Order: sequence, then C-alpha cells, then structure tokens
Amino acid sequence: MKKIIALFCLAISCGAQADAPVYGPELQGFEYPAPVLSFNFVAYRQPMQMAYLDYPSSKPKAPVAVLMHGKNFCAATWHDTALVLQKAGMRVIVPDQIGFCKSSKPIGYEYSFAELASNTRALLKSLKIEKATIVGHSMGGMLATRYALMYPEAVTQLVLVNPLGLEDWKALGVPTLSEDQWYARELNQTDERMRNYQLKTYYANEWKPEYEPWVQMIAGMYRGPGKETVARHSAQAYVMIFHQPVLYEFPNIKVPTLLLIGEKDTTAIGRDMASEPIKYTMGNYRALSLKAVKTIPGAQLVLFPDLGHAPQVQNPDRFHTALVNQLVALEGN
Repeated sequence: MKKIIALFCLAISCGAQADAPVYGPELQGFEYPAPVLSFNFVAYRQPMQMAYLDYPSSKPKAPVAVLMHGKNFCAATWHDTALVLQKAGMRVIVPDQIGFCKSSKPIGYEYSFAELASNTRALLKSLKIEKATIVGHSMGGMLATRYALMYPEAVTQLVLVNPLGLEDWKALGVPTLSEDQWYARELNQTDERMRNYQLKTYYANEWKPEYEPWVQMIAGMYRGPGKETVARHSAQAYVMIFHQPVLYEFPNIKVPTLLLIGEKDTTAIGRDMASEPIKYTMGNYRALSLKAVKTIPGAQLVLFPDLGHAPQVQNPDRFHTALVNQLVALEGN
C-alpha cells in the first residue's frame, strides 16, 4: 500500500492528470491489500458476484466482525481495521456491496438497504457464520442498522461509525432529485471535486498524502470505460440513501449498539440544493449523535472532537483503540 501511496503522491505533486489511474466498472486494475474472494448468487434473474475479503482467525470458533463500507468507500478502505480486529482474535469479513467497487453492477436492480442486508446475510450463511458483530461506516451505517433490525438474532453487537441516516433530508425540505438527475450530477464527478469534498467533510480540512489512493480508487472508475455504469449505480445509491433514513427505527434496535463519531463531520446529502436557512443546520454530527444515542436502547457513544466523517482513516490509532476497547466492554455486558 505504501508504494501505491507514493505513486499517487508523485502524480498529484506533478499535476500529472494524464497519468491518473483508470479503472474498470468493477474496479478492475485497482489492487486490494488482501485476496479478493467472490460469493456468487442469482437475483433479479441475473447472476451476481459479491466480492469480499476474509481475514481468518487461528481460533476455530472465533467471534466474527463484518465491516460495511460507505458509499464512496470500498472493502479495501477497511484493511487496517480488519487487521486490528484480526489481531484481537476475530475473524473479519469485508464485503463490497452489490453495485459498489469490485462487485456486480446489475441492470435494473432495485436498490434498498433490505436487499443489501439480505445479500450480506446470504454471504455469511454461505460461510457458515450465524452471528457477527456488524460495523457500518457512513452509508454502511444505514445498512448495518437495517441488518440489525432484520436479523437481531444474528447480531452480537452493532457499531455505527459516522452513519448517514441520522437526519431525514427530505423532511427537512431538501429538494428530491430523480435517478436521472442524480446520474447527470455523477457524470460530472472529477478527482478534484472528490478531494475537495473529502477534505472538508472526511478529514476536517486536514489533508494527508495517504488519503489520495482512496480518492483515486473511486475517481479512477469515473475515468474508465464503464463510467456511465458507475455513475448510474451511484445515482441509484443516492436515491436509496435519500429515501430510506433509519432514524425513525432506532428505538426498535434490540442489540448492544455503539456509535463512534467524528464531531467535525458535516456530511449532509443535498446541502448544496437546500435553501439558505436549512443548509446551515444540516450535518451537525455532534447534535445528531447525541440525539441518536438517546433513542437507541442502551446505546453507547464515543466522540472524537477533532475528527471528521472517516475517523478510522484520519486517525486510525485512536479509532482502533476506542473500537477494540468498546467491543470488549459491550461483550462483557
């Protein structure tokens, strides 16, 4: 991974846009830091392949953690966290959800968190995993919540890392876009736009060279031969996120729950389209998480006052210490 970072840093420092990486619609050409496996199944009368990473444990009956990526993230982004949890004695499964990264991007697929949760459950059953700690970041936090609501008997603990869905943007008055409107916006994506957005929201206006590969991981697909496919599925994901907030069902969560929140996060989908009075109230993650922890029965909250939307990337040491310590504490309750 250090070699990849060095190459990206060189390209950026030289302004070498012509040398920027180009990836296929299933992230062909981008190398993951662990072997990529595939779960094959049929849905919507189409063959699907769900890519995933498996970090085994030496213990035959080790506890399992499943890490769910955000919308602009992939399984590879969780690599350091997976290694930490593996070292702590867990087996770790990290899928790329259908429609994202190295997994299939099928035609006519109806995106819902229930559908993605069902796919993940089928993957785990194929691996003979009946129960797991479910960790979800960003959009993955919405998926993790849906998974815990659908399969509470299969969830040991639920961990939400700066999840989306803590507020209902549509109810706040943010204009609703059609899939085609989202698609048109996504076709205009560039690495510069992605980097500027991530700088503000993910990393609290502090940029480090090691963040660049994650920008190029996504931007490379928008430069590739399948960019229209990537943009279309991204648009479908935005529609899913916008119309399926999970905050109303927080009181129904029946598993031990932990929120790990970077307070400087300001993520709010549709802020640029919202009216002036509304846009400045959106994405207050400190206030949103304090409200959420009161509505989720028995939930615990850890705040990182100086971190943004991706605390596991911005300050992995602090994040991992808090994660492992809190998982041990939750397991003891």
